[in-house]
Amino acid sequence: MAQIREIKKRIKAVSNIRRITNTMQMIATARFKSSLDRATATKPYTQKVRALVGELASAAGDIRHFLFDPPSNSPQRELVLVLTSDRGLCGAYNSNVLRMATTYLRSLDGQLRLEVVGKKGAMFYRFAGFDVAQQHTQFGDKPAYAAIEALAQRYMDEFKAGQYDKVSVAHMRFMSAGRQTPVIEQILPLSTPAAAQGGAGGGRRAEYDFSPDAESLLADLLPITVKTSLFQAFNDAVVSEHVSRMVAMKAATDNAGKLRKTLRRNYNRARQAQITTELNEIIGGSAALG
Repeated sequence: MAQIREIKKRIKAVSNIRRITNTMQMIATARFKSSLDRATATKPYTQKVRALVGELASAAGDIRHFLFDPPSNSPQRELVLVLTSDRGLCGAYNSNVLRMATTYLRSLDGQLRLEVVGKKGAMFYRFAGFDVAQQHTQFGDKPAYAAIEALAQRYMDEFKAGQYDKVSVAHMRFMSAGRQTPVIEQILPLSTPAAAQGGAGGGRRAEYDFSPDAESLLADLLPITVKTSLFQAFNDAVVSEHVSRMVAMKAATDNAGKLRKTLRRNYNRARQAQITTELNEIIGGSAALG
């Protein structure tokens, strides 16, 4: 009898957990759809800006800009921004990003400034003994372009002042609903565009007539390239988090359903054994009286 009561309690607990995970799966699905629309809407613009910068830099010739070149007096220092989530229950999303970022941080020879987005990353690095210079809490699930623009502008100003040789972002790149890849993306200095190096195809290049001059155009476009690249990294991180949580909660819901079936089967077997035992006792008692 005690075993039957215990199984009934477990069935009730598993049923409650299944309802919770199913609800969390539906919420994550809705958020994933919304964040996916944002990420896919911004990606063509980001890619087109990069391509345009490459074409202009190639057509303009040898143009120097501080966003293309590290400081002349190297400070031997790098800034790394790690994008993680504020909440858990999203599968291996945080562990994959943190594992890759930690390996990269430990491979650096010079000084390091570590900045983290998300409570999970901040707690992990403090426990691991890393000095977290700043934890960003202002972005949330829907990072606004204005907030990221301000962050990118700060990085550009500090890079121009010679505080860093390099600025990188560790985040999860969204490839598809079934594939997300952790990457370290360098945002400063900007890599020399392939078009500026003659292009991979060696084909005929377009000829441009600049108005205003090429320096003025690139002075406007290069900061936009940095800002949009950082914004795209945030959008990819958010949509990857939601799809990871959606998949994790679906797996938890399915597992809870299978466990509930197993417990019901065990309950029925235990109940049947109890009834059989009671019938045997009744028959045995009748035979003894007879």
